[in-house]
Amino acid sequence: KAMVCFGNMFIELPKAKTREMLQQDQEELDEEINNLRKELRVKVNRLYEAQGKPELKGFNLNPMSAEEMKLINRILEG
Repeated sequence: KAMVCFGNMFIELPKAKTREMLQQDQEELDEEINNLRKELRVKVNRLYEAQGKPELKGFNLNPMSAEEMKLINRILEG
């Protein structure tokens, strides 16, 4: 069992259920972060357009996933 804090109280839950809840929360947070990044790119491009500046180069790049980073590190280690 694992102790989980909900607000100002602790609840004891099975480890499997706790892990599942944390993974689901993390997936939701990752999705929200990605949506905010996409919205930010659009807003920055609109701002630059309104200011008469050229679009930022390289601003539409996406971060590498954890798996891609592991592969890069493996290659660099030799």
